[in-house]
Amino acid sequence: MILGIGIDSVDVKRFATWSSYNQKILLRIFSEQEIDYCLQTPAKTAERFAVRFAAREAFYKALSMYQPEHTVPFLSLCRLITIEKHKNNSPYLIVDWEQITSYHPIRPAETLLSLTHTQQIATAFVILQGPRSP
Repeated sequence: MILGIGIDSVDVKRFATWSSYNQKILLRIFSEQEIDYCLQTPAKTAERFAVRFAAREAFYKALSMYQPEHTVPFLSLCRLITIEKHKNNSPYLIVDWEQITSYHPIRPAETLLSLTHTQQIATAFVILQGPRSP
């Protein structure tokens, strides 16, 4: 059963200078592993930061649909999720539901993620799903 959906697209140009930001600023939004990955290939840094930021926006929207009466501040939420890759290179979200539920009593949900980007646009789609009703 789908509990919430979110989608976000961002202009990659907005992230062109993010490689020059210091670690402290970047850690307000991304995990250390994500920052390392984004900075690994300079030609792709802006795309990688952009799509990870879009994923956070999409997750925020999905969570807001799932629990509209319970909001978690966006920047706080950013630090509670991280994107990693499966062995087949498909992305997945790791969500710190324990910390999210410290804001409000929200039942954890399975999180599905799809990312895509070009040199101009980065898009993320998030689905929160729960057990099927009997």
